Formats: sequence, structure tokens, C-alpha cells
Amino acid sequence: MTETRPAEGGVVVGVDLGGTKTAAAVVAADGSLGPVRTAPTPAASGPAAVLDAVAALVTEVVLAADAGTGGAGLRLRALGVGAAGVIDVARGVVVSATETFPGWPGTDIAGGLRERLAALAAPGPLDVVVENDVDAHAAGEAWLGAAAGARSALLVAVGTGVGGAVVLDGRPLRGAHHLAGEIGHAPVPGAEGLRCACGRPGHLEAVAAGPAIHRHYLRLGGDPASPDARDVVARAAGGDDLAARVVRASGEAVGRAIAAVATVLDPEVVVVGGGLAGAGELWWTALQDTVRAEVVDVLADLPVVPAALGGEAAIVGAARNAWAAVAPSEVTRANEGDAR
Repeated sequence: MTETRPAEGGVVVGVDLGGTKTAAAVVAADGSLGPVRTAPTPAASGPAAVLDAVAALVTEVVLAADAGTGGAGLRLRALGVGAAGVIDVARGVVVSATETFPGWPGTDIAGGLRERLAALAAPGPLDVVVENDVDAHAAGEAWLGAAAGARSALLVAVGTGVGGAVVLDGRPLRGAHHLAGEIGHAPVPGAEGLRCACGRPGHLEAVAAGPAIHRHYLRLGGDPASPDARDVVARAAGGDDLAARVVRASGEAVGRAIAAVATVLDPEVVVVGGGLAGAGELWWTALQDTVRAEVVDVLADLPVVPAALGGEAAIVGAARNAWAAVAPSEVTRANEGDAR
């Protein structure tokens, strides 16, 4: 994380940089958000195009906030970014990424955005704090969401991919190789021979993520007119036995992975978010029943709950860590300090 420096005024912006969409908003020190603005992420066009798009969106957010003050000349005080990929937080650089982001590994997100936003920044070097998007999601849930007040939490996000984060004393655990919490790349039963987006077979993401659900449904002989995982989930809810089997398999796989990690870490709470967290009772029941069946008795009452902040969680969490970089005394939260 960048060095803490004295607060100099201006706004703090949080960014959720995903594979298909980027979202940003001004976030106050108490976690309250201004209007959230979104734009497509041009991932296929390469890292420079992605950084250009993020910078344009941040500029739009800051100028809109300034207009709301009557044109007082607001500047960008700090920027927090939750980005897809494995991130070296100390440098703000992408260590590795899946094929969703071609050319993303090695990208200096912090440096690239600092350069692009220099004219918008408050006096002095712009603090840009970059972390993995699921870590940012977890930081948001630990600050103001479903894990608020917990000393330890496991967050799992299941959508286009499967991500995870471990929170200790309110802060995501980073790990020696910036990989802590990456549950999506854990080998799980049921994924044998299935290719994960990271290129290796047998991982949780290969059986549990949205695209994997759709592929699994088609592979087992499902209706070839089905366009995506959302359709498969709808078919399952409507009584399609094959679709229900595939959706249930996703929930069970996530439940097994949660049971394994929870047994090792013993968190106070498990928070499940992402698009598939809204897949309905069938998916949730499969996940919950599998967790209860797999864990030892002492973990029988482990809370496994849905995320509370929805799509705003990563924006809030990214901004929270940017606030901690420039003005930690202003962040309305106990338990400061970076867990490792």
C-alpha cells in the first residue's frame, strides 16, 4: 500500500474494475456513496485501453461531484481500485490474470492511472491504492456490510468467475504471493478434467462459475438455444431437471470449497456474494446443505450469509483503503492496520 500522507482536501473515488463493466463513485470517509457511474471495460482492447477507460470514468465522477457543489473546483484526493487479477498491492501492479484480461499481467495500474489523472489530482503525488476486486469487495463487507464487526471472515464471490478473500481484523489477508483467499483456483471434486479460465483443469471456477454452469448444461445435452447461465438458472427454477442438476452441482461445489477453507481458517462468518448469490433457493440450499454436511460439528453453526452491499461492495472497499492511505484518522472504523 502507498505511504500515508497528510490529507489535503478533495474527494476520494472508489473503482470496481471488472471484466465486462467498470463502476466508480465518490465515497465519503463514513462509506456513503455519491452516484455510481458505469462504463464497459474494453478488456479485449488491451491494458492501455482499460486504463484510459478507468481514467475517463473517474474524471466523469469527480467533475459531476464538482458540479454538485456549484463548481467549487474539487480535486481528486485519492483513488482506490479493486481490479480483476492477482495484484501486488504494494506496487499496484498485476501479477497474473485469467484469459478474460489479455495482456493484463505486468500492468502498472497505479502508475498508469496516476499519470492519466495527474491534472485532476490535489497538490502532491496522487495516492492510488490497487487491490484484487474480491479483496475490495471483502473490505467493503467487513467495513459496512455482512461481515461488519467480525474479527475474521471468509468472503466468496461467484459470478463470471469465482473469487475469495480472507479478512482479519477488518482487512483482507494478502499472502506471501498476493494470492490469499483465491478459492476459485482450489481443486474440488466434480471439476476433474474441466478447464479453468486460468488454464489448468479441475478448479472450483471450472464447475461453479456462471460460464461453467452454461457449458456444463450444454455438455450434458441441454437445450442448445440456451444463451447463458442466467437462462440455465431460470430453467432450473421453472422445473427443468437437467438445469436444476447443473445449478445444484455449482452450489455443492462452492459449499465443499467453503467447508475446506472454513475448517482451516475457522472464520467468524462466511459471506457469499456475486451474481450467482442471487440464483435462488436451489443454489443456496445446495451450498448450505453441503457446508453443513462437510464441516466438523464445532462448525455446525458457522454463519453462511449473503453479501449485504451488492454491486457497491468493491467500490466501498476500494475507497476505504484509499481513505486509509491518505487520512486513516478520518475513516469511521475500528481496527486499522494491514493484515498479512
